[in-house]
Amino acid sequence: MISSVRTTIRRGGAQDAAAVADLHARSWRTTYRGIVPEEALGDGLPVQRRELWELRLTVDYGDPAAEPELLIAEQAGEVVGFVYLVPQPDGRVLVDNLHVRPGRTGGGIGRALFATARAHVAERHPGAELYLEVLRGNTRAVAFYEREGGVRTGAQEGVFPGGYVLPEYVYSWPAERRATDPVGGAGRASA
Repeated sequence: MISSVRTTIRRGGAQDAAAVADLHARSWRTTYRGIVPEEALGDGLPVQRRELWELRLTVDYGDPAAEPELLIAEQAGEVVGFVYLVPQPDGRVLVDNLHVRPGRTGGGIGRALFATARAHVAERHPGAELYLEVLRGNTRAVAFYEREGGVRTGAQEGVFPGGYVLPEYVYSWPAERRATDPVGGAGRASA
């Protein structure tokens, strides 16, 4: 679905915790159904996501260079996607979350968020490698990250809330690759 509504991307903050948590829970229930155990997607998920985002968006990291960044995609004032970037002690930056509201995927929101995230990392953390971990069973996200130039740099087991251990891939975007890639564009499916 290609959206004719203009998407704007802005920095998020504590005031966005409820909207981001709601979108995050809805995305998990849609995207991860059949990939993670059903009980992980149950009644406790919205509360768990709300508590997570309230904590993430109110903690004081003490060092602006170490502070994570939340970027919000909006259409007509509605939060339709977000990406959460976390600087790591080893100098890399983790894309810890990238989600688009169910029903709005495939219209370029995810691609716009990811391009903005890449540009943000290049500006705020010059020379830093961008990377993420994605569930192996999330084939739509795997395809998206490969289309976006990600290089599979590892495979591992990830631990999810509730203690569930699931296989993941690691994708990376070295700084030199990001510096030469065009930023922007639209029309690709999102994760």
